[in-house]
Amino acid sequence: MEREVSSQPSLRESGRVQIRILSALLIREMLTRYGRHNIGFLWLFVEPMIFTLGVTALWTATKSVHGSDLPIVAFALTGYSSVLLWRNMPGRCIGALWNNLALMYHRNIKVLDIYVARLLLEFGGATISFTTLSIVFISLGWLSPPEDFMEVVAGWLLIAWFGSVLAITLGALSHESELVDKLWHPASYLIFPLSGAAFMVDALPPIAQEIVLYIPMVHGVEIVREGYFGSRAHAHYDLGYVIPFTLILSFIAMMLVRSVARRVVPE
Repeated sequence: MEREVSSQPSLRESGRVQIRILSALLIREMLTRYGRHNIGFLWLFVEPMIFTLGVTALWTATKSVHGSDLPIVAFALTGYSSVLLWRNMPGRCIGALWNNLALMYHRNIKVLDIYVARLLLEFGGATISFTTLSIVFISLGWLSPPEDFMEVVAGWLLIAWFGSVLAITLGALSHESELVDKLWHPASYLIFPLSGAAFMVDALPPIAQEIVLYIPMVHGVEIVREGYFGSRAHAHYDLGYVIPFTLILSFIAMMLVRSVARRVVPE
């Protein structure tokens, strides 16, 4: 009696297929967004670098007060780079599915793949920008090397995690209502001053500290700055709050994506 051969692909084969799908979506997204002219996909990290340099120059020229004795260049770099990370991710995922409905005809491409490809692109651009500017500023003597590199990485990944699940949540909701797109842009500008980019929590009055620590990305920024500046930055963060909060938001994001995937109609 012949043995039946399972038609289910192995975990390794499924992983290879998933990598090929995401790679193809990444290339398609880069070509669609940046094209082949001028510097092409290099705009992926050149654009955030220009924004960060502009804000750093502005803060330095105006001698902005940030409630600490940390160098203004380092303060602007760690603050504004984190803003680009969590704010750009939702902006790229909102409405993303409407623009890629034709891809849903391909059996192996799922709704989540569309979001993940865009998130990887944003994460890569912001990370390359942050790393490159850090190296340049350290080489010029404007910035000291991080006191705890792994803590900087941990804080950066925490911001990226929150930004990703927020982006997926809003992206899925935007497929159901156009109001999400209308509301997110003003909301992101209103959240920016409270995100920890332009202040240290320690410089705020106690009541204000309690309020801003309800905002998840503030914890990540504080961790990044503590990793960079060590004892010079008296950081305030609570992993017992931000990690469960982001886990719950992750669960909500996955449930929304699953719901949208059941009803999506390819065009």
